[in-house]
Amino acid sequence: MDIKAKKIDAANASIEATISNEEIQANVETFAKKLSKTANVAGFRKGKVPVSAVKKQYGAKLIEDAETQALRDVLDAGLEQIGAGRESLMGEPLITKFDKKDNKIEVEVKIAMRPEIDLGEYTSLVVDFEKPEVTDEEITARIKELAESQAPLVDVKSTRKLKEGDTANIDFEGFIDGVAFDGGKGEGFSLTLGSKQFIPGFEEQVVGMKKGEEKTITVTFPENYGSDKLAGKETEFKIKVNAIQEKEAVALDDELAKKMLPGEENVTFDKLKEQVKIQIENEKLSQLYNSELKPKLLETFVSKIEFAIPEFVVDQEMDMAINKKAQTMTEDELNELRENADKVKELRESFREDATNSVKATFIIDALAKAENISVTEQEVMQTIYFEAMQMGQDPQQAYTHYQNSGYLPAIQMAMVEDKVLGKLLNSKIKDA
Repeated sequence: MDIKAKKIDAANASIEATISNEEIQANVETFAKKLSKTANVAGFRKGKVPVSAVKKQYGAKLIEDAETQALRDVLDAGLEQIGAGRESLMGEPLITKFDKKDNKIEVEVKIAMRPEIDLGEYTSLVVDFEKPEVTDEEITARIKELAESQAPLVDVKSTRKLKEGDTANIDFEGFIDGVAFDGGKGEGFSLTLGSKQFIPGFEEQVVGMKKGEEKTITVTFPENYGSDKLAGKETEFKIKVNAIQEKEAVALDDELAKKMLPGEENVTFDKLKEQVKIQIENEKLSQLYNSELKPKLLETFVSKIEFAIPEFVVDQEMDMAINKKAQTMTEDELNELRENADKVKELRESFREDATNSVKATFIIDALAKAENISVTEQEVMQTIYFEAMQMGQDPQQAYTHYQNSGYLPAIQMAMVEDKVLGKLLNSKIKDA
């Protein structure tokens, strides 16, 4: 067997080999002798089958197994030449040539190896930044918002007009071309103005009415409304205001703090302000991290940390990108690609830079996670999916099973690792404003 292996770079290598027919036949003999001890061949006792009979019955399968073994031998010898072990391989070797000739087989194999990444002084790439500032006005506004959300509604005794934020108790009935329609009538209905509960234009025209006042308003149902009979139709609603309610005024004092921080000792309004400040601060920090700092930091790592990337991983990423793009294309565009191989190649190549950066980012996050001793367990992934499903009113187990069956769990786990890694690095660089 003639073998020549060479490293293209630290993550990619190629092996060229010539396998003689004698080597294939030798493998056939080995497998045939082994099979003769267990094969069932008519006319012979098990364990007493001649090799010639085994070859006759299993000839094609023996040749296939012999060639497969020869390829394994090629791979082992090639790895030995470049000083790499099987444990360093990524994915399956790619056989780019398997050319059978009269007395030999010419083979070319491409292999990919897990890259070795030197992170260097990676913490120096994380820049200092100031913790988001929270003003007293923001804290007071949040406390008012929280307090009012829990405050009871009280009747407005005065004859003032309805304003946004009020709750109007109304009777209403809708008419199209003077005819009442099903589902267009309500009595004693409580409508909070500004809640967008009714179709556009309805609540806006209730604003300004007084208790006991009756009014006819005109609105148009949206074109995409759920009912075909109403979609896009101009409609008149007769409205009567029975009562006006507003949230009970809430005093911003220690008593409010005790209600909003139950179970805590020595609660004061100042302590409530501290808690709300931390909440707003964390919200702002989370938004800053997710919309700006984390993407920018990952981009910095990708541009500054250099290492060889397995080609086949980039190829896989490009294939996924072009498949995703194809799902958004028209039939004419798809037909154009089917008829023009150069256009397919050009489109595929357009994804190379993004695919390369994406693959680099994945390897870098993996290396950083090891350096920072960060991991995400399957239990954490399950808990995250369950929590988000419950927030959205979905069945947690069904949501988890869907992600599991779709093969999304590794991607979710990797995203959580990325979030933890970048979050930890950024947390070490926060400065108080």
